[in-house]
Amino acid sequence: MLAYLLWYISTCLVAIPSRCLSPEVITMDFGSVDLKRCTLVRLAGRIDGSVAPELGSNLRGLTDSGRYKLILNMKDVSYTSSAALRELISTWKNCRRWNRGDMRLAEVNPNIKKVLDLTGLSSQFMVFDTEAEAVGVFDG
Repeated sequence: MLAYLLWYISTCLVAIPSRCLSPEVITMDFGSVDLKRCTLVRLAGRIDGSVAPELGSNLRGLTDSGRYKLILNMKDVSYTSSAALRELISTWKNCRRWNRGDMRLAEVNPNIKKVLDLTGLSSQFMVFDTEAEAVGVFDG
C-alpha cells in the first residue's frame, strides 16, 4: 500500500500532472446559441483526444441541422490536441463546402493562438478578438 501511495504521489507531482486533475477540469463544455446571422458556440475546458470525438459530434449536429455559419468562442479553452484541431478543420471544410457558410474563431486563448500559428491554421481560420466582430462579418 505504501509503495502504491508513493507511486501515485510521484506520478501526480512529477511525471503526469493531468492524471491528478479532477474530472471537472478535464472535461469540455459545449454550448450553442442561435443568433440572427449565425450560431455562436462557446467552448470551455480541455479538448484532448478523449473529448475531441464529442466535439466533432456536437459540431456535426449543428451542420446536419443546416447551421453552416458558426462562430466558436474559445476564450475558456485551456488545451487543444491534434484530434481537436482535426475536428475543427473537418467542421470548417463542411461549413465552406458549396459556399454554404463559414466557421470563425473568437476570443482565442493566447496559448491556443500559438498552436494555430505554429500549425499554420491561423491563416485558414478567421480569428477575431471579440464575438461581436466575428458576428458582424457575417452578412444578414
